[in-house]
Amino acid sequence: STLEQFGAVSEQTVKEMAEGALDNSHANTAIAISGVAGPSGGSPEKPVGTVCIAWAGNALRTKVVTQHFQGDRNTVRADSVRFSLMHLLQILNQTKH
Repeated sequence: STLEQFGAVSEQTVKEMAEGALDNSHANTAIAISGVAGPSGGSPEKPVGTVCIAWAGNALRTKVVTQHFQGDRNTVRADSVRFSLMHLLQILNQTKH
């Protein structure tokens, strides 16, 4: 499976999560986030603050990014959500034009 092959914090996994949420709901847009918020759980490949985010939608191609946020657990989580929602607004504004 994708989860076994790439791990929970990976672009491949969040892509499948977002597309799966879209396919299994009546939503027309979905966001998936997975990351290492800390304080532990990081590795050299995926240090604390590493967050993978995917946006999927009926009217858009799935987009996936990996971001690195600084701060404590709550800051990493809040920054991840803020970034995800701000980027969603940009994507939706671009699809209107």
